[in-house]
Amino acid sequence: MKAAPARPDVVPFIAAWSGEQQLDRTVVYSGQGGIAYADETPEDRDQYGVLWNGRAVARGAGRPQYGDVHPMRQRQAMQYLLCQVCGDPADRDDRGVLWLIEDNRRDWQGWPNDLLTTHPPICLPCAGKAVAMCPHLVDSNVAVRVLGSEVCAVYGRMWSSSAFGHPVRTANADVVAYGTTAARWVLAGQLVRSLHGCTFVDLQREVARR
Repeated sequence: MKAAPARPDVVPFIAAWSGEQQLDRTVVYSGQGGIAYADETPEDRDQYGVLWNGRAVARGAGRPQYGDVHPMRQRQAMQYLLCQVCGDPADRDDRGVLWLIEDNRRDWQGWPNDLLTTHPPICLPCAGKAVAMCPHLVDSNVAVRVLGSEVCAVYGRMWSSSAFGHPVRTANADVVAYGTTAARWVLAGQLVRSLHGCTFVDLQREVARR
């Protein structure tokens, strides 16, 4: 029987709050192909030209939505390797940055090398809390030092052309690599990194070393 996650006593940095409403934006065709906002500003796209999901920024307003990731803060944490729980820099040593991920080592030989993840790294003080609180970690988790990682894709909702004069949102959410045609048609919600040079570590020993 799976263990139940502990009642959270801290709200993760990347979690959305009920006061951070989705912004009602009109999606239209882009002049460069794909989608755009009718009232688009330069801040709506990332440095690779991908359009991002608009959401109000009001951390701490209302109630925490633990299962809902805030696009801007998740992107910030992944871009700058910040702890997903507290927002401070993730732990790093000569073996790499600390990641705490669901244990899926049976997926392929050499896992988690080349793993694509939307989960930001973590700092040591927050790692123990994450194991107890996160539903995807409470029953199966592994700590990994990652020597190299790269921003390579986004995860978001796909849009497509239609016969009605405007793009339509599809039912599919997917990981879309930067530089592809599909990247013009995705409304990104989370940034994706690929992990390389991974070393399994014992989390308790990592904490004891500090």
